[in-house]
Amino acid sequence: MTDTTEQRYAPGQHPDLPPPALTTGALGWLRENLFSSIPNTALTLMALYLLYLIIPNVVNFMFVDAVFQAADRAECQAKGDGACWAVIIERFQVSLYAFYPDEERWRPNLAFVLLFVALGPLLFDKFPARGKMLIFSAIYPFLAGWLIVGGLGLPAVETNKLGGVMLTIIIGVTGIVGSLPLGILLALGRVSNLPAVKIVCVVFIEFIRGVPLIALLFIASTMLNYFMPPGTEFDLLLRVLIMVTLFSSAYIAEVVRGGLQAVPKGQYEAADAMGLTYWQSMRLIVLPQALKISIPGIVNTFIGLYKDTTLVIIIGLLDVLGIMKSALADPKWNGLAVEVYIYTAIFFFISCFAMSRYSKYLEEKLHTGHKR
Repeated sequence: MTDTTEQRYAPGQHPDLPPPALTTGALGWLRENLFSSIPNTALTLMALYLLYLIIPNVVNFMFVDAVFQAADRAECQAKGDGACWAVIIERFQVSLYAFYPDEERWRPNLAFVLLFVALGPLLFDKFPARGKMLIFSAIYPFLAGWLIVGGLGLPAVETNKLGGVMLTIIIGVTGIVGSLPLGILLALGRVSNLPAVKIVCVVFIEFIRGVPLIALLFIASTMLNYFMPPGTEFDLLLRVLIMVTLFSSAYIAEVVRGGLQAVPKGQYEAADAMGLTYWQSMRLIVLPQALKISIPGIVNTFIGLYKDTTLVIIIGLLDVLGIMKSALADPKWNGLAVEVYIYTAIFFFISCFAMSRYSKYLEEKLHTGHKR
């Protein structure tokens, strides 16, 4: 049989044979990841059994026995034993806009849509007309502030009426966008050879990282007024945005500093040999490599910051968690904390999962080493 094959095909011309059936496709993935050994097979079967016990109860509670239309908790309990989603349906608009005037809600809606337009050219290098759209991205923070708060032709809306999902997105996006460039500058300052710059950056970073965010929010809401001239009014939301941005920037600085230290010294020496200035070498050679290394840590910091926005409830601002917890104070819905927390958890999961998936996409896009 071997002789026949050798006579039929010239050396190097033998056709490729298909891989074994159990090494590719869904069966191959299952065999490699779930049933590759006896211990893995046992763990897989145990996990499947636990899912078999848990999933039916979750499905029954969330969907089959759930109540979607009811006037109060008592009616929910009379209709079914599952989740009482009627409280979420009734409070859904409030969870999005809080106390924002009904007739003006088109403004935050438009700002939210334009947010994706502004983020597109920043996140994706193949975004249509990216060069021109980056100008819009730079203008967007001022445009969004004008749309949401008003003025210059739009009715003014006091910031104490902002809340719910809208407030969470405002604080989270502002903190994320503002802290990244500030954190990069702090990281560069910390590794700088200029003693004055380095001392200032080190003191700032260590102070911010050594104090809990909740303490900084208390400082922003109460103590900051003592350092302002008499009669000065400093909007509470603006104070919170500044403090959250500063807090996140200190952590971003340490993440980026780790990336800078991971860049081989030869890269710095190559930049010097090419005659590049400090800022040219950082912009063109060092920082791109450092930021690529730091992507997981940066996104992890952003996700933590986004979830920490719930702490603003301590100083009287009602984010999505705070505004939904206020529903529990209503005698009609008292005792439905499980539904409220599930709704809030789903919102944060969707937001944070989207950030983690973009991080994964960016890592794969910038990957230049060997595949693992």
